[in-house]
Amino acid sequence: MQKSENKKQNNPPKASIKRNTFFDEEIFGTAYDQKIVKRFGKYLKPFKKQIIYAIIAVIFFSISSVLLPLIVKYTIDSALIENNTVDKIFVFCIAAFFVGILINFISGYLQEMIIGKVGEKVLIDLRRSMFEHLQRVSLSFMDKTEVGRMMSRLQGDVAALQEFLHTITIGIGDLLLIIGIIFALFFLDWKLAIMMVGVIPVLLLVRILWLPYARRAFLKSRVTASIVSGALAENINGVRAVQGLTREKVNYSLFDVLAHDNLKAQNKATRYSVIMMPIVDTLTGISLSVITIGGGLLITNGSLQIGTLVAFILYVQRFFDPIRALTMHYSVFQRAMASGERIFEIIDVPVDVKDKRGAKKLTNIDGSIIFNNVTFGYVENQPVLKNISFNIDLGETVALVGPTGSGKTSITSLTHRFYDVWDGEIIIGGKDIRSVTQKSLGENVGMVLQEPFLFTGSILDNIKYSHTKATRADVVEASKAVGAHDFIMKLPNTYDTLLEQRGSNISLGQRQLLSFARAIVADTKILILDEATASIDSYTEMLIQRALAKLLQNRTGMVIAHRLATIRGADRIIVLQEGKIIETGNHDELVSLGGLYSKMYSLNYSSFDDIPDELIKSASIELNEETT
Repeated sequence: MQKSENKKQNNPPKASIKRNTFFDEEIFGTAYDQKIVKRFGKYLKPFKKQIIYAIIAVIFFSISSVLLPLIVKYTIDSALIENNTVDKIFVFCIAAFFVGILINFISGYLQEMIIGKVGEKVLIDLRRSMFEHLQRVSLSFMDKTEVGRMMSRLQGDVAALQEFLHTITIGIGDLLLIIGIIFALFFLDWKLAIMMVGVIPVLLLVRILWLPYARRAFLKSRVTASIVSGALAENINGVRAVQGLTREKVNYSLFDVLAHDNLKAQNKATRYSVIMMPIVDTLTGISLSVITIGGGLLITNGSLQIGTLVAFILYVQRFFDPIRALTMHYSVFQRAMASGERIFEIIDVPVDVKDKRGAKKLTNIDGSIIFNNVTFGYVENQPVLKNISFNIDLGETVALVGPTGSGKTSITSLTHRFYDVWDGEIIIGGKDIRSVTQKSLGENVGMVLQEPFLFTGSILDNIKYSHTKATRADVVEASKAVGAHDFIMKLPNTYDTLLEQRGSNISLGQRQLLSFARAIVADTKILILDEATASIDSYTEMLIQRALAKLLQNRTGMVIAHRLATIRGADRIIVLQEGKIIETGNHDELVSLGGLYSKMYSLNYSSFDDIPDELIKSASIELNEETT
């Protein structure tokens, strides 16, 4: 129990970027947020001309849409009068009608094409900005951030802003169309115009009553969909554990409940989503009936022309289409504002670890490492390392051992400056690592992790990942040194064999060998090993141990060791407990000392992680009693 608590306390906390709880404003946002629009406008600025052209096309589209029914009116009215002048007007109206249709088609095509292209470019620019920033953010941010949620922002939220760009342009056209139609109606006949426009207050009332219920329904739909997606991803990633524990039926039952909850929420949201369409259609039908009856009466008494009535009928049909569209646009605006807030929240994440002004390049170092009174932690007022001090000389291999949560990984992370220390200093090659460039530090400090990460691409590219100028001969030599060459040559395309995601088409041991080869090609002065032989068989481990003996010559080695047997040959072993150094020396010295290391080793435990907390605690008590 104590071990799990220490681990929980000393590891970086897991949390979402903002909050895990869903709120209306977080998912839907407000319909307009000036800050978000202003930030988004910076990405639109390079495409100012294209957007102006698109707006011009929208204006022409709206004008042509408004004029077409008027042309129809004059065409019909002129056709009912018999004289030569009218014949010419009729022909002119027919020509104008086809010109209007052509303008309507061309302007509609241009606005869609221009906005589509601009939207794609803006989408790419936003994703570039997010990707570039995420490559530089400090690991403290990545430790606290859920990868799934970040991917959602890279994909869904960016797409929401692209949709917003398209919608706002179309929305401008819809507003212009509504205003133009209203002016045209009053121009034709103010009495009929009042009859038709009278339905607008009814539509607004329906909208006001509909919106709160629709928001709640859409919210629940999004939340339940997110829960289902999370459960699905978790079970797919953990399918081995599921099958190993025969949890298939239980998990299916649990997932079935979540899926049905989502189905209910989706159905309810769909009902609220589609209800506006029949309402608008009903109002359209009522308006058409009113206009037809009223117009027919006016035609009977001679106060209205047939062409005017036909134009009114066409306008009624066109009037409610943009209203229906604007109703849907409102939800798009809300989602876009919320998405924009989440996107810019990532872009605005401060980079905690960065080069200070005047930072110098770390060159010609001797490979020495000095920890001078270092205190560090992931959570404020909860230090993981407590006033740690030790030196490592060039060519010395030092192993770090200790129970889970003792601070081993924190020491190696600080050495590479993934984090900055709270107090104290870390000196490499005689220079405080905070005074040198991160790039030059990375070129001198290499790392091989317990779980090697390989990228999609060829084996050749993965081995020379950190040293792209390395030759094929360099890669082959490094592979031979770690015993990887033989299995690589047996692959279909040898060094050009493409690795699948995370190298899943080769074994874990083979992946580890490739990571060792990559470390050799990197040729760093300092090499950090996080129990890099933990995932390979005994024969492969023997090959690697031999390779490491050559690799670590004239290099500084820092090894996180879990298995005690792997560190017997280390020049020095540092024993950590609860963030403090309690013992130091080589294997024989520590065994003869009779301290914690000796007691654990004598109990034949292969790893510190296997040792029960009670034994560690009792051994520590005994040591304290002996020293007092």
